[in-house]
Amino acid sequence: MEAPTTTRFPTLPAMIFLALLLFLRASSAAAIASDTLSTGGNITDGETLVSAGGSFTLGFFSPTGVPAKRYLGIWFTASPEAICWVANRDTALSNNTSGALVIGSTGILRLLDGSGQAAWSSNTTSPAPAAVAQLLDTGNLVVREQSSGSILWQSFDHPSNTLLAGMRLGKNPETGAEWSLTSWCAPNDPSPGDCRRVMDTKGLPDCVSWQGNVKKYRTGPWNGLWFSGVPEMASYSELFSNQVIVRADEIAYIFNATAGAPFSRLVLSEVGVLQRLAWDPASRVWNTFAQAPRDVCDDYAMCGAFGLCNVNTASTLFCSCVVGFSPVDSAQWSMRESGGGCRRNVPLECGNGTTTDGFMVVKGVKHPDTDNTTVDMSATLDECRARCFANCSCVAYAAADIRAGGSGCVMWMNYIVDVRYVDKGQDLYVRLAKSEFAKEKRMGVATIVLPILASLLALTAAVLYIIWICRLRGQRRSNNMQKKEILGYLNTSNELGDENLELPFVSFGDIITATNNFSEANMLGQGGFGKVYKGMLDENKEVAIKRLGQGSGQGAEEFRNEVVLIAKLQHRNLVRLLGCCIHGDEKLLIYEYLPNKSLDSFIFDAASKKVLDWPTRFKIIKGISRGLLYLHRDSRLTIIHRDLKPSNILLDADMSPKISDFGMARIFGGNQHEANTNRVVGTYGYMSPEYAMDGAFSVKSDTYSFGVILLEIISGLKISLTHITDFPNLLAYAWSLWKEGKAMNLVDSSLVGSCSPNEAFRCIHIGLLCVQDNPNSRPLMSSVVFMLENGTIALSVPKQPVYFSQRYFEAQETGENTSSSMNNMSMTVLEAR
Repeated sequence: MEAPTTTRFPTLPAMIFLALLLFLRASSAAAIASDTLSTGGNITDGETLVSAGGSFTLGFFSPTGVPAKRYLGIWFTASPEAICWVANRDTALSNNTSGALVIGSTGILRLLDGSGQAAWSSNTTSPAPAAVAQLLDTGNLVVREQSSGSILWQSFDHPSNTLLAGMRLGKNPETGAEWSLTSWCAPNDPSPGDCRRVMDTKGLPDCVSWQGNVKKYRTGPWNGLWFSGVPEMASYSELFSNQVIVRADEIAYIFNATAGAPFSRLVLSEVGVLQRLAWDPASRVWNTFAQAPRDVCDDYAMCGAFGLCNVNTASTLFCSCVVGFSPVDSAQWSMRESGGGCRRNVPLECGNGTTTDGFMVVKGVKHPDTDNTTVDMSATLDECRARCFANCSCVAYAAADIRAGGSGCVMWMNYIVDVRYVDKGQDLYVRLAKSEFAKEKRMGVATIVLPILASLLALTAAVLYIIWICRLRGQRRSNNMQKKEILGYLNTSNELGDENLELPFVSFGDIITATNNFSEANMLGQGGFGKVYKGMLDENKEVAIKRLGQGSGQGAEEFRNEVVLIAKLQHRNLVRLLGCCIHGDEKLLIYEYLPNKSLDSFIFDAASKKVLDWPTRFKIIKGISRGLLYLHRDSRLTIIHRDLKPSNILLDADMSPKISDFGMARIFGGNQHEANTNRVVGTYGYMSPEYAMDGAFSVKSDTYSFGVILLEIISGLKISLTHITDFPNLLAYAWSLWKEGKAMNLVDSSLVGSCSPNEAFRCIHIGLLCVQDNPNSRPLMSSVVFMLENGTIALSVPKQPVYFSQRYFEAQETGENTSSSMNNMSMTVLEAR
């Protein structure tokens, strides 16, 4: 937010208007308190109202980069960029210092422009002869009758893009009045955008996000304690109380902060993401407490009618059908287009003589969209079942309220849609034809027949068992030896702590078969660690096998790091380790197979880089940042990667990034924040100055590497920048453009047409902040994630980054340091000074 500026009124009418304002100000100054406007009072540009507790300020502001436009708004005093409400969203004032907020004799608030015309009005329905406007410490601007104190109008009834504690999100069924959020059009444009957050009241109360006329996300219906698809609401109940009010004149969601809780706000971004931001007064930053949608399964109707979304089944693109249903279009599902949904395998038998349908329970899900439901909060679950049986259109039912063991009845007619698995999910009873349950009965008969057949084959089985057990003993002996050998490596760790892993130990013979004896045709890549092969293990599972053989340069410590770290870490932006093997001098690691290989194979290739449009690159940037945030803050111990670079960022089929190669990682425990080492490992250009020169590393070392990668993703240029001879590296080039006000020239030319200028410029800004010379000047990854997700927060000004790689090579020439490169691709070992 830019500070108010002063301009001269060029016309006579404007001068008359200014004189009138000065007169009004002088005549009413005695009646105006710091948080209050009395009848006839006014506020002009440069003046503010401040709530009694100092939490909120009302005044005029200009969005960042748009000084010519002025708006009247309310912001969080400690963080002026946190605009919570805007009056004149549709009509910006064009002349600085010309606006004035006045309260007339009828109690109506008006925002007047330089010519005296109203740019906005409160439109109070019941004007009062003596009224005051007051900014409360909740952030609510109220107009109330002075004598009775009754509220005539309040800003809380007219939200912008922000929901504060005590505000309502909902509607009045009797009058049709609605309290909803509307996004800004852009980070520097508060005019109403394309995204809305509303309360859907057609069935059970459900908060829904729309983009234009398209439903994008829903929380799931309110179940008495939380919204069905947002069970994490229960985890922060000690900080915020959540309530849904259902009355004849009001159906609304309200949250309130408990005593001592941090100040919080819900903000709907320009792209439809709802974030709960919590203010940290110590660091003076907004931390992202939660956000929605969270993942692909939160996309509305991701799997279509009667489809189930499971975020842990990426191999099937997350979608499956409810039991008893199959894809409507198998060809489309084979192409991973699952929006067409599923249809019944067998039609319902409702009303067909004495036959009866049944219900199959689907456990642990977010309940479907309730637009097509009937709801009776007084019915029991048994009554609900009977009613659904009696209605041939009813396809599913469930308890409407989960409190006290469950109560109320919600029945879905004709179809169900937008169902996903969630933690603490609810039961959903789906209707199936009787014949579907007959299959289970046939299985019951089989359980009687099979034991009889088994007894007849017992003699043969006994003989085969003796042969098998002899072989198994030999195999177990081999597996146990392998397991002991691997655990021998792991147990030598003095850093990794508890290493009781349940990780599959794969036999060397299986790996030989899977890779066709390490055929060159199966090789995916090669680096200082050795080679990576594509393989096919049991059940046709594609895997990537890293072979750390003799002379690879990676020994027990690196192998141990890979096994323990990746096996224990579970995050969608970290690569998954599936198993390991030791056979003589061979050490092998088995990972999930990622078909798009590594990031560097795209951004540095003239042809392949065109596949990565701006939305994809921005998704990759944010994914890497979330993965690092998990390593630094959200995992059990703080983990420093120490070798972050594009070749260690793998891409899955959906182009989502996964951080890999933890052989050089180090773990911090307790309150440890930094360490020193005499063994500096990593890759030139991506190592932070303090680490490369002095062996000091911390989470800020990874922040530096991330900043380099971010600038590479945006520019499509390597850090070495060999083809631009005027600059020693990419950082120097980026800083030169930034200093000259030409930062957007850094953007890869292949992004023309898909690039968002605001997002790209912000990413360049964040990248330069991450590569600051002083680690204390670099942001934590929590702040980086927040800055990437929130386009409205103001960023600090970067300083010129040091080009330590040039300094380092100069130091080598003068004999100040020694180094030994273990390979010419990635890993470097330096003896620190």
